[in-house]
Amino acid sequence: MSAGLLTASCPGTHQHPQPPTEMSKQDLSVTAKLINGGVAGLVGVTCVFPIDLAKTRLQNQHGKDIYKGMIDCLMKTARVEGFLGMYRGAAVNLTLVTPEKAIKLAANDFFRQLLMEDGMQRDLKMEMLAGCGAGMCQVVVTCPMEMLKIQLQDAGRLATHPHTSAPAPASCRPHGVGSAPSYKRPSATLIAWELLRTQGLAGLYKGLGATLLRDIPFSVVYFPLFANLNNLGVDELAGKASFAHSFLSGCAAGSIAAVTVTPLDVLKTRIQTLKKGLGEDSYSSIRDCARKLWIQEGPSAFMKGAGCRALVIAPLFGIAQGVYFLGIGERILQCFE
Repeated sequence: MSAGLLTASCPGTHQHPQPPTEMSKQDLSVTAKLINGGVAGLVGVTCVFPIDLAKTRLQNQHGKDIYKGMIDCLMKTARVEGFLGMYRGAAVNLTLVTPEKAIKLAANDFFRQLLMEDGMQRDLKMEMLAGCGAGMCQVVVTCPMEMLKIQLQDAGRLATHPHTSAPAPASCRPHGVGSAPSYKRPSATLIAWELLRTQGLAGLYKGLGATLLRDIPFSVVYFPLFANLNNLGVDELAGKASFAHSFLSGCAAGSIAAVTVTPLDVLKTRIQTLKKGLGEDSYSSIRDCARKLWIQEGPSAFMKGAGCRALVIAPLFGIAQGVYFLGIGERILQCFE
């Protein structure tokens, strides 16, 4: 789920209602930020993961209408694989989402403080650079997380349709006796082990360039857009925007950023998918993937799953706003004081 939650450093968003004169008093503690980011990520993944699964399967359709759209994909998945089938790969996200968001939050805070003399001062260029830095740092966790998640999400699509013998981790391959192969449900642990055994650490970081190409522009668009949209609703007396305004600002900024980078997300998904269906191409580079996609499927293929991405990202940022607004991290810490 590969796009990040919003940071606590955005002005007037996650702070307690204090006058906006002393940043040190407004900033949440590092521990509270990490707790808030983790809780928001866990709740968000649980709520929207089926839509993310539909996005991955739609993006991996090579011009063939196995699924006619998000609803059709989810209905077929539930019918063939059961309700839990819509959560294939969720365990990977639930395990790694907390460190991913922690890195993103901490990095954005660090770069904002480094690049901006006054954290409350609006400086679009510096905000974009801070977002760029956060996007670069988070891929340390995002890339392997997405790599494993995509194999698990796409396994159901291939299990019910013809596939090729393209190289893939042993844990993803069909197995059986004679001419009647059955399909072993893939395991994230086995996939990771097979990649490490055969390709080393580079195997888990396949598609790193494409991940950077997606996550850096996303952060560059999202962070300053959210900060400025949210700043429009800041109450001078309260020192922060209302919950409703922050919620809508997060949804709007997240959706716009998600749709904007959808073409890059499609390329990343195609490149990171190890096992291909019958007649589906493999790609040697980002450029090769983009060229084949343009020639064989047309420009519209670059926007596959755009609606799903918007539907995934908007609730994620709304949930994040709720977590920060309610101060869940601070409340948890208070229980241990």
